[in-house]
Amino acid sequence: MDLNAIPLFAMLKGKMSHTAERQRVLSLNVANADVPNYAPRDLKPFTFEQQLHAQQSVSAVAVARTSIGHMEIADAQSPVGGDMKSPDSELRLDGNHVVLEEQMVKMNQAQGDYAAAVSFYEQSLSMLKMAATKPGG
Repeated sequence: MDLNAIPLFAMLKGKMSHTAERQRVLSLNVANADVPNYAPRDLKPFTFEQQLHAQQSVSAVAVARTSIGHMEIADAQSPVGGDMKSPDSELRLDGNHVVLEEQMVKMNQAQGDYAAAVSFYEQSLSMLKMAATKPGG
């Protein structure tokens, strides 16, 4: 059985891939903290709505705003992930925009997001195994 055929597992796998890539991009920012004129980069935030629209197998699922009280839906046409420049709050004399403290906060956030996605993936897999197990067996 292919777990990627189950939308929940496919989305969680996408979230884990996104956070792993974000950690890689942020580590490059830290590695280039002393390079003149370097601008730090980051990934666009991961959203499950964009992941849904990106998957061909579940593209028929539509999210609609049917009441004024419902939350706005992010633009589904924007790419999932995607690299973007993310200037930090300071600019040094050499033109470098990297602030190590801000990059460490972002890396810590990415690590927490990854751990949460892995935990949810494991719990979902455990529930799937429990549902497939013969009672008393």
